[in-house]
Formats: sequence, C-alpha cells, structure tokens
Amino acid sequence: MKQKVAFISEHASPLASLGGVDNGGQNVYVSELSTQLAGMGYEIDIYTRKDREDLPETVEWKPGIRVIHIQAGPAMYIPKEYLMDHMGAFATAMQAYIRKNRLLYKLVHAHFFMSAMVAAKLKRELHLPYVITFHALGKVRRLHQQQADGFPVERLAIESFLVRDADCLIAECPQDRLDLIDHYRAATEKIEVVPCGFNPREFWPVDKQEARERLGLRRQDKIVLQLGRMVPRKGVEDVIRATASLQGHIRKLKLIVVGGEAELPDPAATPEIRRLMQIAKDCRAEQTVQFAGRKDRSVLKYYYSAADVFVSVPWYEPFGITPLEAMACGTPVVGANVGGIKYSVVDRLTGFLVPPKDPVSTARMIFQLMQDKFMHNYMRKNGLQRVNKMFTWEKVATSIDTVYEKIMSRRSILEAENRNYEESGIHRQRWNPDKEYSFQR
Repeated sequence: MKQKVAFISEHASPLASLGGVDNGGQNVYVSELSTQLAGMGYEIDIYTRKDREDLPETVEWKPGIRVIHIQAGPAMYIPKEYLMDHMGAFATAMQAYIRKNRLLYKLVHAHFFMSAMVAAKLKRELHLPYVITFHALGKVRRLHQQQADGFPVERLAIESFLVRDADCLIAECPQDRLDLIDHYRAATEKIEVVPCGFNPREFWPVDKQEARERLGLRRQDKIVLQLGRMVPRKGVEDVIRATASLQGHIRKLKLIVVGGEAELPDPAATPEIRRLMQIAKDCRAEQTVQFAGRKDRSVLKYYYSAADVFVSVPWYEPFGITPLEAMACGTPVVGANVGGIKYSVVDRLTGFLVPPKDPVSTARMIFQLMQDKFMHNYMRKNGLQRVNKMFTWEKVATSIDTVYEKIMSRRSILEAENRNYEESGIHRQRWNPDKEYSFQR
C-alpha cells in the first residue's frame, strides 16, 4: 500500500519560476524530492500558499503528486519575511482540507521554519509526526546579515521550539548539523544528515562549443558563470569585482550572470541587478559583465557547459545546489568555503574553496583554472565522479525514505502501545507534545 506524506512549503512552490528573490533551491528541493519519492511508491501532497487569485485549489501535477494551494492571507505575492502572521490561517485551512477530504497521512515533511510552524499545529490536532528541512537557520542568517535580516526576531525562539518539537531534523550538510547543535542545542539523535542533489536527466556535460552556439556565445571567449538568486548574500558583487580585476590578465574574458525576476535583465523588476550593473560600471567592466536574466531550467545545462569556470561565493549557504549542477555538467567550481559548498566541493580536487567576501582570492583561483588546462581537466573529471557518486536526487530520496520508515515505524509502535493502554482502561496522550506554542506575534 502506498504511503501518503504531506509536504509543506509555504513560500516555495514547485510550480514557481526560479531565479527570483524567493524562488531558488527550496523550490528545486521540493520538486525533485517529491518526484523521486513518488517514483518509489509514495503519494505526495505539497501544500503551498496561494499567491495568485487564478490558482486552483488542487493541481494534479505529476503521477502520485498533487500541489494544493492554501488560502493564507491575500492571494498575492508577499515577501517571505512578512508571512509569519499568516501561518495560523495556513494551519487552520490545511487542517480543514485534510478533514474535508478524509486524508490519512503517515507524516508531514516541513520545508522552512514557517512550514514547520504549521506542522507543529497539525501534530497537536491530528497527531501527525513531522520532520523538518530548515533550508536556512535564523540564527545563522542573522549572524551574517545582521540588521539586513528582514525576519522578525521571534523567528529565533520559534525555531528553538521547533527543534525540540519535531520528530526529526534533516541537516543538509555537516555544517548544518553543527549549526543545529551549537546554536539550537539540538539533540544529536534527532538529526539526520541528508544532502541536496542534482538530476542527471537534467544536467550532464554538453560539448562546450555546441553549448555556446546554442546560447549565441563566442567560441573564443573565456567564460566565468554566476547563476542563482539575485540577492546580496549570494556574493555576486564579489564575482563581478574578481572578474573585473582579471580584465588585463585574461584575454577575451566574459562574466555571465544568470538570474533575476524577469527573462530579460530588468533593473526595474530586480533592484539587485540595478545595483550590480552599477558596480560593473564602477569597475569599468560593463563590456565584460553580461546579465542574462532568468532562464528556464531546460537551458541551464548549456550555460553550465558553456562556462570555463563556475563561481558561487555566498556569504553563507545552507547547502547550495548550483555547484552540484555545475560539476554535473563538467565545469570546475570556485566556491565559498561555507556551509554545504565546503561539503560538495572538495578543495583542489573538484574545484577551489575561497573565503567569502574575498574578491582577490576568488580572482586568483579563477585565473589558475583559466590558465592551467591540466588542472581544469583534472577537476572536471573529479567533479563529475563525485556528484554522480554522492549527490543524485535518487540517492537523496533513498536516504529520506530511510528517515520516513524510521518515523513511521516508531509511530506504529506508539499507536500499538496506546491501544494496549486504552484496552486496559488507561488513557495516555499519544505524542506527549511540548507546551502549546502561540503563532501570534
């Protein structure tokens, strides 16, 4: 019999276009993991917030997967930093949907802390166990962004509660595990390390010249690629400054920046692009830096394959999927020595690790990869081998399946114990939840 699991991803729908401020790795994670689990026999319902009036309540998305749009606040885009106050309504509406349709889930997988706020309420009302993939931790974010962090300070206390309340915590890399322990005093036995992944049916090495021809890029250029969400913490400014410093040292150098809210690089739609364009101008690199805008995932393999070097130097990164995708396309990575990147990229084997906010070190490593063909080919081969061995979504789903089985087995044992108590005339609270938590600020 197929097991039914509810995903909650309040602000990151698998149906959303990627590359915008709030659409990135979490969307990919939810989409790819649910697809793999459905292929293993699970039935997955993905609950996400309705952010447009024209969205239907239920979308039959893929075999075994539905996307369910929950009314929580106005049906319009709201930055995720302002969604906390709507999570009580989300929980109420989701519970009503579950009851109305008589859905019997084995567990809930919450993505991001606000989704876990909903899961915590469902645990109390419906006795559903839940696991969390945080995707980002508030205390780590605040440590790096400080006053630029737009989330309310209450997030930190909520996350501490959720760490205690959840049945399992999915850490995306060893650093994520350490952060949960050091910053939240998480119980080590509740943490399972399961990385993110890439899809080998979506990302593979394409001949470099064929990829460039498809994209209209010049064969003779030396191409650096930056791809991802256009927000300051992603460190795109540092990539621009690093590339600009190499203009007199590498002939025909080009930096391509992929991402943004629109398919064409629109400074009005993406204020961060306006800021980055000004930085390129200040660095006298306007002719070297090319902003490409948001691109469909079907063409990303051509961008990765067309590049000589992929650079990802965020200030911090819970995991970082783009370095995996780059290595899967045979492109060495210069990555920041932070979070998941220092786990997926092996320094001097599959690429180079550099300190964040350090354009000088970044430039030095780009230069080495551009100049040393032997090193470039060595890292290309090692990167391909590493990601295919360790980081496919199929392997990720197999690990998550093991986590689910452990939680569901534990639940079955507790339910059997509860039945025994009830038959003996003794009542025992099933899940012994912690204190009630108010979602009102």
